[in-house]
Amino acid sequence: MPSRLTVVVPTLNESQGIVACLDALAPLRSRGHEVIVVDGGSEDGTAQLAQDRADRVLAAPRGRAGQMNAGARIAQGDALLFLHADTRLPRDADRLLLEALAERGWGRFDVKIDGRGTLLALVAAMMNLRSRITHIATGDQALFVRRSLFESLGGYAPIPLMEDVELSRRLRRSGPPACLRARALTSARRWQARGVLRTVVLMWRLRFAYALGADPARLAERYR
Repeated sequence: MPSRLTVVVPTLNESQGIVACLDALAPLRSRGHEVIVVDGGSEDGTAQLAQDRADRVLAAPRGRAGQMNAGARIAQGDALLFLHADTRLPRDADRLLLEALAERGWGRFDVKIDGRGTLLALVAAMMNLRSRITHIATGDQALFVRRSLFESLGGYAPIPLMEDVELSRRLRRSGPPACLRARALTSARRWQARGVLRTVVLMWRLRFAYALGADPARLAERYR
């Protein structure tokens, strides 16, 4: 059973939220777990703000997959959790996921979107249901994995989009994920920026295109 957790936080220009993100992880660090921030070239002081609030702050070429791999390579924990800077873990997340990893190789949390309105609640509910059916986890759901399993698969593929979907497809060959009902709280900024329905339609179109073999680099351009 894994006993020590490393949380890897990839960042890019997250100065407005990185302090709150890392302060929320302070209780995990006090219990002996590790937090690594991997910055992809922020120009707003993100890395500097993280220095005193993380165990390690690294610089890596921009790209979430590569940044997360860089953090995993120096991790001291035997369990890894990949966390977006705008997502907050549920209470006792370390205990919950370590207990889950005693029986499963990987898993994720349910997600709640931090915003008002029934539409966002419905989107989160559908994300959680889809994940249970497909055994695919997205970055908002704080994917966690035994380090030995992650390393045996070679980590994240070096692609600019859909890296969590691609990794989930390989992970599920080892067995289904632990789908924890405790909810990670993720920012609504992505949905608010584009509009909820427009964002949902865009993501479904991108996932469908990816499933049909579309180039992730072309999809990343469409996403941006």
